[in-house]
Amino acid sequence: MNAPVYVGAFGHALGDRHRSLAEAGRDGLLVSPPEALAAGGFERHHVCSDSMHAYELARRAVMALGPESRRVDAIVYATCIPENANLGSREAFSVSGDVRDLMQFAASRLQADLGIEAPVFGLDQQACTGMLGAIRLARSLVLTEPEFGRVLCVTADRFPSGARYEQSYNLISDGAAACIVGDRPDVFRILSCHQVTNGGLVGADDDETVGSYFAMTAETIRVCLEKASLSVADLDWIVPQNTQRDAWRVLASLLDFPFERIALETLGDVGHVISADNIVNLRHLLARGQPTPGQRVVLPMAGYGSNWQCLALARSQS
Repeated sequence: MNAPVYVGAFGHALGDRHRSLAEAGRDGLLVSPPEALAAGGFERHHVCSDSMHAYELARRAVMALGPESRRVDAIVYATCIPENANLGSREAFSVSGDVRDLMQFAASRLQADLGIEAPVFGLDQQACTGMLGAIRLARSLVLTEPEFGRVLCVTADRFPSGARYEQSYNLISDGAAACIVGDRPDVFRILSCHQVTNGGLVGADDDETVGSYFAMTAETIRVCLEKASLSVADLDWIVPQNTQRDAWRVLASLLDFPFERIALETLGDVGHVISADNIVNLRHLLARGQPTPGQRVVLPMAGYGSNWQCLALARSQS
């Protein structure tokens, strides 16, 4: 049996402009009519000012952890959109012809800004599942390499200028999240994790993506629980991806799980914060005094690529 690994010290940050659905529709940022997204539970979202890089979101999310962010042995930095991992620009490269303009890595900047010597690992090509991938990689580092007792996990993304802030009928927010995975007792003990990748869905349209979403998400949750010798009946909370409310009603039915135990309270105000959703929702749930010690939760995510990931956790005893 593996030694226990824990996760805690959660933080997140959102784009600095808080906008309504009507404003997003007026500015041409949506595909669907605003009222259609409103019917799915979306009301507002957060977008970055033109001058704000995704790295600034990452820095703010990490700063929310306080001094703990500097007491780490490694950093895993995940992005959904590859350009968010680079502080340089393709425009600068087009002038200079110097590929260093494409390799000003955000993870390295974060290490320098924190003033620590921890090595950094970059993670992309997992789309909205990137944060769960970062936690999974961090867990493996803690289990297999003794020098990595505490690993800072970060995800940060903003959509580029001109992008539509709707994907697969969901309203998008720019944002970031951070947490620490380690070998010392913390808020949650990691029970298991699971990932599925179906490269055959690369380039799938919205309807094809949605068509695969329900069965694959439900199966990913079940397999993740099975890896911990658990079933859905042993589960107390689902801490979800912020997709349409009715989508989670369908999944609750498929899983035979009570819809009211799916922590979707942030959906209307923040929308789908790319790969930060689970941490945003987990922080909100913790602020409500849930889950209680001993309760079990899963954090499922789906992303283009196509990837599905799930993390099973147990709340540590106080």
